[in-house]
Amino acid sequence: MKILITGGCGFIGQWLIKKLTENNNEIIVLDNLSPQIHGETPDKFVFTNKFPNVKFVFDDVRNVKILDSLLSEVEAVVHLAAETGTGQSMYQIRHYYDVNVLATAELFEAIGRKHQQVKKIILASSRSVYGEGAYLCNDKMMTPAPRSHRQLLAGEWEPLGPHGEALRCIATPEHAVAKPASVYAATKLANEQLGQVFADAYQKQVISLRFQNVYGEGQSLTNPYTGILSIFSNQMRQNISVNIFEDGCESRDFIHVSDAAVAIKKALDYSKSKYGVFNIGSGVATSVLEIAERLKRILCSNSEIQVTGSFRLGDIRHNYADIRLAGQILNFAPQVNLDDGLKKFCHWALQQNMMDDRSKSALLEMTELGLGSAGEQRH
Repeated sequence: MKILITGGCGFIGQWLIKKLTENNNEIIVLDNLSPQIHGETPDKFVFTNKFPNVKFVFDDVRNVKILDSLLSEVEAVVHLAAETGTGQSMYQIRHYYDVNVLATAELFEAIGRKHQQVKKIILASSRSVYGEGAYLCNDKMMTPAPRSHRQLLAGEWEPLGPHGEALRCIATPEHAVAKPASVYAATKLANEQLGQVFADAYQKQVISLRFQNVYGEGQSLTNPYTGILSIFSNQMRQNISVNIFEDGCESRDFIHVSDAAVAIKKALDYSKSKYGVFNIGSGVATSVLEIAERLKRILCSNSEIQVTGSFRLGDIRHNYADIRLAGQILNFAPQVNLDDGLKKFCHWALQQNMMDDRSKSALLEMTELGLGSAGEQRH
């Protein structure tokens, strides 16, 4: 199969290239090597030397002329290119809409207009579309409203029911009501909806994969807006104190990047329906404080872990995936457990250059706009 991967030089993209070239697929990569992800002076030859049989085009996915040219050469598209900072999206609204939504619209429009040979599009979506995700309220599943600024300032971390009821977090299935809590999440949901309309109108197959927190070897260590494992590991390698948001009990579903790449390949191989949405995660919730403590042990770090009570509007409290549908339909099952994945990640991270810690300045940007709080240290 001839496949275009937008954002293919990114974290997931590089693992996907390795997976797809194992089966002699022909790959074209379109990537602008964003400085936020790849650093100020990315070396193009790193990618061309690493993947000599892959065609690389270093340009922006919003360049319609380039996109049009590349689409004429392929049968399928994996659309990974996006801005991914949840917090950053809250004050760079136009930019996130431009990169994440308008670029996807251009992609669909180009395919519909003249590239009829492109039959399949895989969209990288996100668990963030659910907002707080699924909870039980009086034994009924519901998706609570995003937590308000007032709640977060008061340290009321847990979402509540419509009448102030206590809730119990459960694995979020695909049919849970989507309630985006951030601009980033809203852009991902918009892409899914565009994809569904496009699939019906043009008789194409569009599959949206709602990834949980993807981690592993190769993730950006320079981006202060996304990836708590990269941020924590960078701090711990330098024995810098690690600040944990809220009370540290907020939880996430972590999936190793190799499993994410396998999920995309399985979606490419699936051909039975025009449109589909699938959760891609481990199905296991792990608290952020526990992740920090595990990393500290593996890295043998002297960093102090500080629970600060700081917060960012747009962050969610808990969310972990119900992955049964992906198992039934795509035959997807994660293979790398968290213990093994963290060891692999830390082994890789220890071999990387130290990076300046810019996470505090990223939080300060939000705090100055009234979108977050630096909190107080609570050891």
